Amino acid sequence: MRTEPNLTRLDRVFARLDREPERPAHIDVPKMSRHRVVLLVSTLAFYLAIVWAVVITSWLVRLDWQVMFFRPYQQWSQIHAFVDYYVVLGQRGPTAVMVAAWLGWRSWRQHTLRPLLALGVSLLLLNITVGAAKYGMGRLGPHYATVIGSNEMGLGGDIFPSGHTANAVVTWGILAYLASTPRARRWLSAVSAVTSLGVGMSTVYLGTHWLSDVLLGWVAGLLILLALPWFEPLITRAETWILDLRDRWRDRQGGAVPVPAPLAAPVVLTPLPADRDGVAAHEPVSMVCSRAPVHLAQGHPHAVRSERTPVTPAGSRRPPHPDRLPRGTAPAARPLTGG
Repeated sequence: MRTEPNLTRLDRVFARLDREPERPAHIDVPKMSRHRVVLLVSTLAFYLAIVWAVVITSWLVRLDWQVMFFRPYQQWSQIHAFVDYYVVLGQRGPTAVMVAAWLGWRSWRQHTLRPLLALGVSLLLLNITVGAAKYGMGRLGPHYATVIGSNEMGLGGDIFPSGHTANAVVTWGILAYLASTPRARRWLSAVSAVTSLGVGMSTVYLGTHWLSDVLLGWVAGLLILLALPWFEPLITRAETWILDLRDRWRDRQGGAVPVPAPLAAPVVLTPLPADRDGVAAHEPVSMVCSRAPVHLAQGHPHAVRSERTPVTPAGSRRPPHPDRLPRGTAPAARPLTGG
């Protein structure tokens, strides 16, 4: 008899992850190709150009002020309620929960932690790079501007680049990055581009960001997606480490150990008397295993019911009968007496 350990829900999840991945064979993990490196360098140069244009208070800053004085939220006030809800697609909390739920299902289907780990790495890079740029440049937003025509840099703000826009690019773009087929990657790339474009323009409409903030947010998010293949070896090592940690934790927990089945009784040959020709025959006799069966307690052999000695149960009111004979024994003949 074997005792199966009770598997928790976490054990079932990791047991499914132990299977082979179900990703299509023709889809490989993205690598840092020469074409991708060229795009990364070009995007980084564009990022630095936007920062420099704002620092020197160029035409880009003047365009920021013109858009702010235009006040789009007053020009098209009828869409204000819709934009208030649409801009949530760029907030980190709600979007991270929605995308993590989808990628968690992908991890379950593909038996791998890579989708969730890729999302975690991308969000970590987003927080580090965009957060450092925000607090490093310290630009104030349109609602807190102090001097008309200035770039509002170094005044303790945290508006440049736009975090909503960069988060929309990374969060929705990771779906295209992890797509299983080229067709799905093209469609998801288009959807994520339109979504992030709408989120960026929504912040300009509401007056919470300058136009240059949104431009830099788009570029910052694209830089993270382009650099993500460099972190694929780290994602692979992290997945291996998590599964190894799971195995060590399972070993420490122990659990029910399967009880080995009783060994088969060996067969020995018992010699019989020789026959007429002098040839001794052998009769197979099975040797009873000295170990008690698994389902019986050690040291308590179970005798045949007919061989047990009748015992008066404890607490019984019936008096003992010393002349009671064991079951199956014929009673002795009584002497006949007559009057």
